[in-house]
Amino acid sequence: RVNVLLPDDYHTSGRTYPVLYLLHGGGIGQNFTAFDALGIREKTAGRPLSGVRPDGGSAGWYSNPVTSHTGPRNWESFHIHQLLPWVESTFRAHTSMDGRAVSGFSMGGFGALKYAAKYHGHFGSVSAHSGPASLRRDFGAVAHWANLSSAAVELGTGTVYGVPWDEARVSADNAVENIERYRGKRVFLAAGTSPEPIHINPGDSINETHVLAGQREFKAALDNAGIAHDSHEVPGGHFVRPELLQADIDGVVATLRGA
Repeated sequence: RVNVLLPDDYHTSGRTYPVLYLLHGGGIGQNFTAFDALGIREKTAGRPLSGVRPDGGSAGWYSNPVTSHTGPRNWESFHIHQLLPWVESTFRAHTSMDGRAVSGFSMGGFGALKYAAKYHGHFGSVSAHSGPASLRRDFGAVAHWANLSSAAVELGTGTVYGVPWDEARVSADNAVENIERYRGKRVFLAAGTSPEPIHINPGDSINETHVLAGQREFKAALDNAGIAHDSHEVPGGHFVRPELLQADIDGVVATLRGA
């Protein structure tokens, strides 16, 4: 499923608009509606911007898995090869890199970083709100979690990366191994510096600890390559900050080709 939010004046203006693709996080029951609770309709109201929010699976990891025992779960192909062409043939939408942005939370932030690099010519702006940017650090903790979570809730013991890993897939999806592919793009990053203690909220602590470390690794690599980024380390744990989502949307509008 997909929800498309059109600009307020879409039906009267005749203009063609830039598009922001918003990717939700993982978890049982998570889907395209996740950003409604964050006020996405209000935050984009009055803006010359279309918003596209697709489903990405409970633990699909915005990938075509190595194995699935629950039927096709090729989220990556769906988003890149079916959804984008459908949006651009159905609505008045810019079809060039400078007219598209991709942003996401958690698993969706990973997906945004992955899509922006792997499909370099598709998106001129990329944002990760508490999204992991490093698959291999800490003995591959995030890649292992992608395999375990996808096997448990998405793929019926199948896995995103295979066992043993398909190393080429891991490298292709790993933001820190594809630094040059972010050159010339707007890069927006947000991570929390103080998740709840592990004995109170293990999910919050484990998730954001890895996110923060991976984003710092990614930002250091961007800095070393001379690639600009708009990054935020703020108090709290693994969630989307509404004020940073608004700042992200403001930045997307300012960066992309206008309507």
